[in-house]
Amino acid sequence: MYFEHPLIKRQCVQQRDYQVELARRASRSSTLLVLPTGLGKTVVAAMVIAQVLHSKGGKVLFLAPTRPLVEQHYRSLQNMIEGKRIGMMTGEVDPLERELTFLENDIVASTPQVVSNDLKNGRLDLKDVRLIIFDEAHRAVGNYAYVDVAKAYQDYDGLVLGMTASPGSDKAKIQEVCSNLAIKDIEVRTERDPDVAKYVQSISMDWVEVELPPEMKALSRSIQTLYEQYIRELVDLQVVDKDRVLNKRYLLEMAATWQARIRGGEKTRTLYKAISAQAKAVKVEHALDLVETQGMSALRSYLQRLRDEASSDEGSKASRDVVSSEHFQRLFDEAQAVKAEHPKLSRVMGVVARQLTGHPESRILVFTHYRDTCDLVATKLGKVEGAKVAKLVGQSDRKGEKGLRQKEQVGVLQRFRDGEFNVLVATSVGEEGLDVASTDLVVFYEPVPSEIRSIQRRGRTGRSRAGRVVIFITRGTRDEAYYYSSLNKEKSMRRRLETMKHELGGAAETKPKGQSTLDGF
Repeated sequence: MYFEHPLIKRQCVQQRDYQVELARRASRSSTLLVLPTGLGKTVVAAMVIAQVLHSKGGKVLFLAPTRPLVEQHYRSLQNMIEGKRIGMMTGEVDPLERELTFLENDIVASTPQVVSNDLKNGRLDLKDVRLIIFDEAHRAVGNYAYVDVAKAYQDYDGLVLGMTASPGSDKAKIQEVCSNLAIKDIEVRTERDPDVAKYVQSISMDWVEVELPPEMKALSRSIQTLYEQYIRELVDLQVVDKDRVLNKRYLLEMAATWQARIRGGEKTRTLYKAISAQAKAVKVEHALDLVETQGMSALRSYLQRLRDEASSDEGSKASRDVVSSEHFQRLFDEAQAVKAEHPKLSRVMGVVARQLTGHPESRILVFTHYRDTCDLVATKLGKVEGAKVAKLVGQSDRKGEKGLRQKEQVGVLQRFRDGEFNVLVATSVGEEGLDVASTDLVVFYEPVPSEIRSIQRRGRTGRSRAGRVVIFITRGTRDEAYYYSSLNKEKSMRRRLETMKHELGGAAETKPKGQSTLDGF
């Protein structure tokens, strides 16, 4: 059965009751829609667009954070909406041409930065806009462009639809998103909800634990010793709470506080020493992360970059202090001498090889947190029989490293969909929103502490057919902490969303039985 609406192409959108119900609610009140990846947020958006334009006329803005996402939504809307003109605006389009695009079209897909800039420069206004959709709405915090656009739109009291697979577990952040976007209702669906479950493909979850080789454990202990040296400097300066876990997040928060105090005129020797010790601790902590969770190739590359940075004119004092220490010199030599590689590498190769042997038609997506690991894993998987491997990485911001421009990212994804590649090794650029072809296997090279990223990674499989997720965890390392952190944050997020939904009154309305699809709006 297909969804029917005057502005939706016939036999284009399958009728899913939960999508119709979500669209009905979102077309009546500014809503934050929390729906896991693969359950059709874009379809719900198209239904809302169709109803708003049908009943109110005017224009619709569909905003997404990146050009590849904007192009993806533009194509999706062209495939679903009929009888309305659809345009696209990105930073690569000349401002005058953007002005024409906005004037001439009923629906405009755009990056938020260009809309924000064009509003400030008077090239467009939002008086005729009846609906703005904010994709990846969890970004609507701080000084992100979504905030500026939403603020300008509040003058017109128009409808807003914020969409995300996960707004995060922090209540204050969720409240900030809702406040910035003038959200009045929250709608949440998960794969376990009765009206959703019948449309969800099964996803099996496997956790593979590995043990660090003895020589890598010894190196980890040596790095830990250097890290603790810099932490002791901070404790001795009495600028940190020694009873707290002095992890990277806390150190970054404290550094921001100290820098704010300096900007406010408190230019003391203690604060400058604290910032220096914090910078050294964070640099060494990163090396610890690499040896425990990534591997020797990534660690050696990082240590060499630290050396290069310390010897360059632009190098920071923290880099020079770390590299000039005798302890670092020993570490560097020890790292060169270690012959072992992280056991995850061979295990990932084995998992991919077995998948392709048993199901040669499979599509496989491997996520890595770091660019160096992405390069290494892609090289190793290229040796697996039957594996046609490509990398999906972001635009480079590091000297001497060539990343993929957004247009190239779109091209890689299309070739993956077309079957030119069957294994895609991706950094975080593959997590958010992009329509990756339905994959049979998703591999986490490491757990991620962010519940948002974990949900987005898992959502890349189990779309049109059953899928499998494999997560690699190194025993006794931060891998374990990251895994349980994201798990707890997911549970917390669901509880907070349900609480906020009831506080906003989003659960009060129910659809009367027996209404037709269109009347239900």
